[in-house]
Amino acid sequence: MKKLIPLIAAAALVACASMSAAQPAKATDGALTGANGMTLYTFDRDAAGSGKSVCNGPCAANWPPLMASATDSASGDYSVVTRDDGSKQWAYKGKPLYFWAKDAKPGDKTGDGFNNVWKVARP
Repeated sequence: MKKLIPLIAAAALVACASMSAAQPAKATDGALTGANGMTLYTFDRDAAGSGKSVCNGPCAANWPPLMASATDSASGDYSVVTRDDGSKQWAYKGKPLYFWAKDAKPGDKTGDGFNNVWKVARP
């Protein structure tokens, strides 16, 4: 039994770690936020469920994607899309998620409505 306890504890830690990876964002004040507390956004030009992001290059410099690791996988409303460069990005309800480079602190939502195509991601 003494040998099983560390194994059970290790299995619980792995399960918790995979659960947190499967939920890359949380709801804060009516908006989705990343682990850093910064507001997440969606881009109207991304087709929900297409499995890809159309914000690349200079666009992604201003709107950094919420990156996923190569081993992350879909869970609930969250899915993983493949970017043009082959990297992975989190999506919520099929829409890729982004940060806005000009948000300075958690709670900022300065990108909401930008060019009428960027919206705060809402749970």
